[in-house]
Amino acid sequence: MERLVSIIVPVYNAEKYVRRCVDSILVQDYPNFELILMDDGSTDGSGEICDAYAGRDERVRVIHKENTGVSDTRNQALELAEGEYIQFLDSDDWIVPEATRLLVQAMEKNGCDMVISDFYRVAGERLARKGDIEEARVLNRQEFAACMIENPADFYYGVLWNKLYKRRIIEANQIRMDVSISWCEDFLFNLEYIRHASSFYALQVPIYYYVKRKGSLVSQGMSITNAMRMKINIFDYYNEFYKDVYDHEDYADIRLQVYSFFWAAAKDGGVPPAPLPGGRKLGEERLRIRREQVEGDGVIMDQYRSRQLLDYQMELAAKKNRLTADEAKALFTLYQCGEAESMRRLSELSDLPLPRLFLALQKLERKKLVEISDEKGTKKANRSRTEDRKEARKEDRKEDRKEKNRILLRPEAKQVCEEFRLMQEELKEICFAGFTEEERRAGEELLHRLNENMIRFMAKEA
Repeated sequence: MERLVSIIVPVYNAEKYVRRCVDSILVQDYPNFELILMDDGSTDGSGEICDAYAGRDERVRVIHKENTGVSDTRNQALELAEGEYIQFLDSDDWIVPEATRLLVQAMEKNGCDMVISDFYRVAGERLARKGDIEEARVLNRQEFAACMIENPADFYYGVLWNKLYKRRIIEANQIRMDVSISWCEDFLFNLEYIRHASSFYALQVPIYYYVKRKGSLVSQGMSITNAMRMKINIFDYYNEFYKDVYDHEDYADIRLQVYSFFWAAAKDGGVPPAPLPGGRKLGEERLRIRREQVEGDGVIMDQYRSRQLLDYQMELAAKKNRLTADEAKALFTLYQCGEAESMRRLSELSDLPLPRLFLALQKLERKKLVEISDEKGTKKANRSRTEDRKEARKEDRKEDRKEKNRILLRPEAKQVCEEFRLMQEELKEICFAGFTEEERRAGEELLHRLNENMIRFMAKEA
């Protein structure tokens, strides 16, 4: 039985955006959640929009309340939540369809107390990926705090919406938002949660679209004096947090880094997100499949559906391991067949043109994920991109050449291979969803026999 997730969304005068937010939640491929929409005294049509969703989907609960601010609104939602896990969204943002599933999978697979994920920052029609921790392992409290101290006041650590929490830890320690402050309240909640959690995992997949709209504290009506006083109080808490996490001698070594948080946050409104370096156009960041694109009967459509589903899952595996689509496809092909006897053979199996395959393998060699040897077993040195292209064209012209290049996975690719194994399991679960055990066994047997018939036919024709 999938564990219940309570998804909390405070809503205040968000009629322009709330549909996009709620729609992204209701299409999650992890179905066992309750969505708590907290209407914080909206004066526009937000409340009616929320009620309409509740009337159509029994997973949606709507609470209408007087306007008391986002912190108190979240606190009231925590009192109502029934899920084992807690996930937050802001009403003007949205999530990818697999967001909740990936968070829960990471939590349960790694047995940790918090999952933190990458996200997309959206500015107009552009977006950029944001993350910080690149270690794919469970971190203890001190290790997580050490990562956090490297980037003081970073949104990645400070916000609620790129994380999954255990409600048990929140309730056992009565962790709540501080309603007396209007800046960094998310961060203080996280610091208090981290104090009582022991293990953390970074999911290196962007699952959340964050749209920056909030102004500075002064633009919100707070005086510079009061804003600065609030920041000093928050810094005192931040400082005490690190004194608690580190012993006296270790704290002395990091004290200057702790103080860097204060300097980073000294600006009016705190530390805004940086510009979007290398930003991409919104909508081009991931594979999108519409139902009408994959409907239809016949062998061609069967193959097309299989290819699209594989590409969709492959994209997730690539993002988790910071690989390009071509790199992931080449690695997955090697994972399936063990090794490739030549570049041409790997090109045929992976459906990658030789020039693109050469470039992907060059990058994979540099990452120490693959090894390429000539027919004598000598590892080839890295070539320049121009040389790779020349070699690819040369290989393309000489289809019957005898030279062999064995391409092998290196032991360092173990983590990526584990991701591919999980990907295959998920593909099977998608295909056999709703089947009984008996139907599933019969289906797998039929697929096995179909594959055997195809192999037998092609071997006979050859």
